[in-house]
Amino acid sequence: MNIKKNISRDEIAYSINKEFGFAKQECLNLVNDIIDIIIEGLMSNGIVKIHNFGTFKVKRKKSRIGRNPKTKQEVLINDRNVIVFKASKIILKYLNKN
Repeated sequence: MNIKKNISRDEIAYSINKEFGFAKQECLNLVNDIIDIIIEGLMSNGIVKIHNFGTFKVKRKKSRIGRNPKTKQEVLINDRNVIVFKASKIILKYLNKN
């Protein structure tokens, strides 16, 4: 298994191209469309479930006081929305195979 920290849209499109033989631009459009659908779902519902993969959810974080570790200066971190992901049991089972 090839483990990477980050993967780009182009790399996903390239993998689809090699696996299924679709044109490179079609694969990139497909990847972009999927990401757009996830973003639209999060913006409208706040939750996107992908069967046998996992759930993306928008979570609200309250404002808090943060501290710069170098200067020890306190700074107010405003409240904000974050995206959390919970993997499905199938993905977790696959990842935890020994």
